[in-house]
Amino acid sequence: MRHKHSDYMHWSKTQSRARFNLATSGVAAFPVGELPADFEKLEITGENSYGYEALQSAIAKHHGVNPECVVEAAGTSMANHLAMAAIIEPGDEVLIEHPAYGPILDVARYLDAKVKRFSRREENGWRVDVDEIRRAITSRTCLIVVTNLHNPTSVLTPDSVLREIGDIARSVGAFVLVDEVYLDAVYKDTPRTSFHLGPEFVVTSSLTKIYGVSGLRCGWVLARPDLAWKMRRLNDLYAATAVFPGELLSVVAFEHLKLLRERGRRVVEADRKLLRDFLTRQSALSSVQADWGTTSFVRLRNGKADSFLERLRMEFDTSAVPGRFFEMPNHFRIGMGVNTEMFAEGLNRIDRALA
Repeated sequence: MRHKHSDYMHWSKTQSRARFNLATSGVAAFPVGELPADFEKLEITGENSYGYEALQSAIAKHHGVNPECVVEAAGTSMANHLAMAAIIEPGDEVLIEHPAYGPILDVARYLDAKVKRFSRREENGWRVDVDEIRRAITSRTCLIVVTNLHNPTSVLTPDSVLREIGDIARSVGAFVLVDEVYLDAVYKDTPRTSFHLGPEFVVTSSLTKIYGVSGLRCGWVLARPDLAWKMRRLNDLYAATAVFPGELLSVVAFEHLKLLRERGRRVVEADRKLLRDFLTRQSALSSVQADWGTTSFVRLRNGKADSFLERLRMEFDTSAVPGRFFEMPNHFRIGMGVNTEMFAEGLNRIDRALA
């Protein structure tokens, strides 16, 4: 039977809330009043057949690609769905990293793919092992899926490794799907999109995590033009057109991306310093500490993470994401970038709960 739901998204929508919420995945919302927009020019409805031209151009300019390669989507999750559904046929073999962001696995299973895995190992700094991909791939593989920055660990995969993955995919006629929604949280020498590495690369991203405008649901796919058109036609099944005011405001956001990113960056960097200091002194937890990203993946050395997190939420009004949603039940994910005062007290309550 097809997998027709996401356990993680259900948990996120119904059980993640707490006064001290460390279960977040992106930065705090950017105040709409501070967005340099002329709100008198907002319209409810506008011309959008297969993408709003101004937004298509803004996304294309941001990545240095042809607008024909851009497919609008409602956030990165829908972008991943469109990309995978346009590539995968039932029974096709798909290689997906482990640990993985749960909804990516859910989509592959919903599409009746034969899912195989390659491991990112904690003792190896959660890095991609290209040799493991090489051993796992077969002539039936149609897609290799990675996240960069990796969700949940925030580890960066360099272009040199991605090129090797591309070479492996090309050898069997497969695509490489790279979810880059967290990549712009590499605040220094931000890598350009892996879409430029070759025609086998398909990239998904959005403004939902790093820029504080999640409610606009501005997401996209980058794909070669023929595949991009296939995704646009596929999207006819899900939505006639996007929400036009959201598209207009997304264009404004692209015009001021640096302003939006810097606001979130200040909070993320302050939170990361607090987290590093906390993990250095807290012997009950261990973590591969990444230099970038808005999330950290922490291992509970003793005991069950689910039991600990339930007590943390019930007795200390503090939440974090259970590692079971990434198939790592002894871990949990901590989110940064919302409010440093709240984050500091959340860490303090984790400390008390561990004691």
